[in-house]
Amino acid sequence: MELNPWWKGPFVEDSRPRELETALGPFLPVRMMLGFTGLRRSGKTTLMLRLAKQAIEGGLDPRRVVYFSFDVRGVESLRDVVTAWESIAHQSRNEGRVLLLLDEVQKLEGWAEQAKVLYDRYRNFKFLLSGSESLFIRRGLHESLAGRLFEFEVGPLSFREYLDFAGVRWDPLSLHRREVGRALDGFVACQGFPELVHSHTPNVVRKYVQENVLEKVAYRDLPELIGLTNPGAIESIMRILMDDPGQILDVAGLGADVGLSSETAAAYLRYLEQSFLLRKLYNWSANRRKVERKLKKYYPTLIDPILASSRNDALQGKVLEWLLVTQAKASFFWRDPYKHEVDMVLDGPLPVEVKLRRVDASGLAAFFRKHKARQGTVVTLEQEGTIGVEGRTVEVVPAYEFLLRLPPHEA
Repeated sequence: MELNPWWKGPFVEDSRPRELETALGPFLPVRMMLGFTGLRRSGKTTLMLRLAKQAIEGGLDPRRVVYFSFDVRGVESLRDVVTAWESIAHQSRNEGRVLLLLDEVQKLEGWAEQAKVLYDRYRNFKFLLSGSESLFIRRGLHESLAGRLFEFEVGPLSFREYLDFAGVRWDPLSLHRREVGRALDGFVACQGFPELVHSHTPNVVRKYVQENVLEKVAYRDLPELIGLTNPGAIESIMRILMDDPGQILDVAGLGADVGLSSETAAAYLRYLEQSFLLRKLYNWSANRRKVERKLKKYYPTLIDPILASSRNDALQGKVLEWLLVTQAKASFFWRDPYKHEVDMVLDGPLPVEVKLRRVDASGLAAFFRKHKARQGTVVTLEQEGTIGVEGRTVEVVPAYEFLLRLPPHEA
């Protein structure tokens, strides 16, 4: 009953909407399950509860909205959840629509096959599922739910969302540039966690990240899900990356640093990606078959809060690059044998360089000489304008404006 207070009283849920919520509209009437994955504390549970409240406001009986979190121990099957709901709420699974919200469902052994059985048997059930790691981190699960589930990532707040949560007006940008520019520091400090929008103290953020994200993923989630035997090494890898985001990693060297074989270190990097703690960028090539064989860069989703608050220009430049790469969800950078480099290559291709203060387009010039790109962008902390590079017009954009131009989080 404690998990479902709306069975006996009003549904109290007063959080701010997320961009993904709007994009989900067309998927809600569809029978298929909706699975929400993403970094711990990024707002998956809140999103599901907002969707449940909307269903109740649309006429669904509150007692037919069932929430259960598998962070709670002792439940061995989805059938047990349904049976307990019928008994406590005095409802029947066979009469009318049922909305099932199953939180951290990947922690239940055999959840996918159980959900498949209920889905196939009860056409009146609508499933909303969440998982802090990919729901399919265990092998074979994706195939068992083929054609039955849409999966969506709920990431940290976008800059637009942060401004909304913080009560900072930004539209039209021409009237609010100063306020929006000032808000960028707070956005970096909270690292996109909804609960930290108004808490920017580095020690507070560090404790929050350590106890609510890193330790739970390394010492509880991954050991339970995949039998991880060296959680300390996972935390050590994250610390190396959080202190210096954007590294081109030698996996064998990384393994030696933390006491792992190169094969195990590669597997741990993969687990960190599946837990949304790490983003891997490939070296861009016009020939996509060459991409996998080339250099790879790694950016942590989180950085050390002390690094985020630094006023050293070199460190600030690293932080700005990390912020833009992770917010743009970039998949590619570019580097040639002569070590000319571009920080991001977005669809187009659109090469993007990140420079804190000084506008330097030498990396873009090298990219233009080798590849057929029509335009490029230099993102700085505050400067704006245009420059000519290799016969192309390159736009210089302040970081806050670049972030606001990124497309909304979409389904």
